[in-house]
Amino acid sequence: MRFSNTKDEHEVRIRNLSAGGLMAEIPTDAPRGEPVEIKLRSIGWVSGHIAWVTDGRMGIAFDHPINPKDARNPVNAGVMDLPLYLQRLNTTPPVPGKLRRV
Repeated sequence: MRFSNTKDEHEVRIRNLSAGGLMAEIPTDAPRGEPVEIKLRSIGWVSGHIAWVTDGRMGIAFDHPINPKDARNPVNAGVMDLPLYLQRLNTTPPVPGKLRRV
């Protein structure tokens, strides 16, 4: 997460995510209404404003709705990310009689 006025990035733990916003744990206090940007996996940077702050947690209301399911997609889950030799292993069956004894 980063504040719009400083661009310093802070690591936060997201506890709740919806289309309109999120709740995160962050060890710093910030005023309500402060513009922020948060980087969500598989989505990228999303802009919003701090809606509330209490006891090391804050609520962020997004400026535009997102699809929260996109943020839950596993990282590097595609077949194209595999090396070629592993792609071939997963798609080509072994030829009978050509197996090696170990």
